[in-house]
Amino acid sequence: MKNLINKVVVITGAGSGMGRAYAHAFSAQGCKLALCDLDSDGLTETVAQLDVNPADVFHQSVDVSDHAAMTDFADAVKRQLGPAHIVINNAGIEGSAKPTWATDLSDYRRVMDVNYFGAIHGCQTFLPHLQANNEGAIVNISSIFGLVGTPNHSDYCGSKFAVRGYTEALMAELHTSPIQVHLVHPGGIDTNIARQDRSRAFSDHFLSTKPEAIAAKLITCIRRNQPRLVYGNGSGKTWLGARFVPLKWLSSIIWREMRPVIDLSEYPKQP
Repeated sequence: MKNLINKVVVITGAGSGMGRAYAHAFSAQGCKLALCDLDSDGLTETVAQLDVNPADVFHQSVDVSDHAAMTDFADAVKRQLGPAHIVINNAGIEGSAKPTWATDLSDYRRVMDVNYFGAIHGCQTFLPHLQANNEGAIVNISSIFGLVGTPNHSDYCGSKFAVRGYTEALMAELHTSPIQVHLVHPGGIDTNIARQDRSRAFSDHFLSTKPEAIAAKLITCIRRNQPRLVYGNGSGKTWLGARFVPLKWLSSIIWREMRPVIDLSEYPKQP
């Protein structure tokens, strides 16, 4: 999809971080924007920052984990702007930042509901729009933690591996269609996703790449129909490690690198 002018772009999680950066980047390409986020204040702030015709932006507070709410949002987008051409399933939350044995089952369900089922809901509710247009692009945001498993992130990694598997299956299903499918594995992007005190050291050390940079890369991927984007702090070595390093060695490397920046309070005391 080379021509983006007047294309309707749906962005979930547009109230901050990468979602906000995507909104700015695609508006600069002459796109119409359909934005949603559970955080209505953040979403309103994003819209206020955009230098666009108000008629070309539709926004709504939506819980992406609620399929009925996403269906209503998709219907509203079609009424306000027309059928979507590009859908960016970006909304996501962090996990418990605890080791597996200290993570409650409710945390696993909460993270999967937003990160994984949110992406599924976005695809299912907007895919008919793309099919009606006979063109389009679906962009699902995984993570480099969808490439490797990391300590204190089993809930988050599980959700992002699930997004990866779902999206790669979707690529195969749509490979003969005019609909592009893109899988994004952001590295350490400077967003506010890590909000807990126990995540602070990890956030300060790792989240450094500006979200505007990955937004620009994503536009290039869509124009060139490149199916996978791995970008951001730490992404290159993670991608190489996931592809070429034996799992036993990789687990040891990951533990050594992550240990200084994760909360070890739930681990047995070391002698």
